[in-house]
Amino acid sequence: MKQLILVRHAKSDWNQDLPDHHRPLNPRGRDAAPAIGAWLRKNGYLPDEVLCSTAARTRETLELIDVTVPTRFERALYHAAPETMLEILKSAQGDSVMMLGHNPGIAEFAEEMLQAPPDHPRFAAYPTCATLVARFSIDDWSRLQPHSGTAQAFIVPRDLTG
Repeated sequence: MKQLILVRHAKSDWNQDLPDHHRPLNPRGRDAAPAIGAWLRKNGYLPDEVLCSTAARTRETLELIDVTVPTRFERALYHAAPETMLEILKSAQGDSVMMLGHNPGIAEFAEEMLQAPPDHPRFAAYPTCATLVARFSIDDWSRLQPHSGTAQAFIVPRDLTG
């Protein structure tokens, strides 16, 4: 059994004159990421490996979620298409892998990987810091196939902070 924790980066700051790849989180994002981290810990959804886009906002989100496990920063995850995300995930080694990325690819990837979507009104939009936990009946990520996952949980920061 493998577990995927699929996280879209937290809300980023558009008020700075920086290239997109270098944009940091805004105050709302800096509040959301630790809340998601606390929720993951409370529910036992902890990764043993992380695959993360190289963008500043995904790195900062990961730092604030506060998990300390082997991490691969992948430039290819920056605005990745679902096909790219699948190929990178197939190279994972952990039993529980967290992947941090960007929309629209992450929303499309989440939908493509599940047998059925979770019962949550915001799943299709996959807002900032949205987090899906899905399980797959495989023993090696290289065997991962689309539409094979079962959603265990889906949450957005607003569910936690009101």
